[in-house]
Amino acid sequence: MKTSIGKYLFFILCFIFWLFLALFSSKLIVDNLTSGHHYSNVVFNLHYLKNSGAAFSLLQNAREFLIIVSIVAVTLLCIYVHNSIRNIHLISLSFIALLCAGISANCHERIVLGYVRDYIQLNFINFPIFNVADIFITIGVFALVAILLFYKGR
Repeated sequence: MKTSIGKYLFFILCFIFWLFLALFSSKLIVDNLTSGHHYSNVVFNLHYLKNSGAAFSLLQNAREFLIIVSIVAVTLLCIYVHNSIRNIHLISLSFIALLCAGISANCHERIVLGYVRDYIQLNFINFPIFNVADIFITIGVFALVAILLFYKGR
C-alpha cells in the first residue's frame, strides 16, 4: 500500500513539475519574443507562431476537437497508471507524467488562449515550428514505445 501511495505521489509531482516547466517556458520565451528580443544560432532560432491546429498544422481551427482528444488521452493515461500502479516502474511513470504534462500544456493553451504558442524553429531541416510541450510529448511517446518494445518482458 505504501509503495502505491509513493508511486502516485511521484507521478503527480513529476506531472506538476513538467507542466509548470512547459507553461512557464512558453510564457517566458513568447513574452521575450513579442517584446522584440530575438535568438538564433546554427541549430535553431526562436520564432513566435500562433498555431490553431495540431502537429504539422493538421486540423487547423479544430480547437474543440483537439481539446476533447487531449482530455481523453490524459484521462486514459491516468486510468492506465491507476490500474497498473503496483507493477509500473518509476521510469515508466516519469515518462507517462512527461507525456501527460505535454498534452495538458498544449490543451491549457488551446482552452485559455484559443491556440498553441509555438516558437522553436530548426535551422538544419525543414520542420514545423514547435514548443517545449511538443518536445515533452515526443520524448514521452518515444520513451514509452522503447520501454514497451525492449523492456516489457523484464
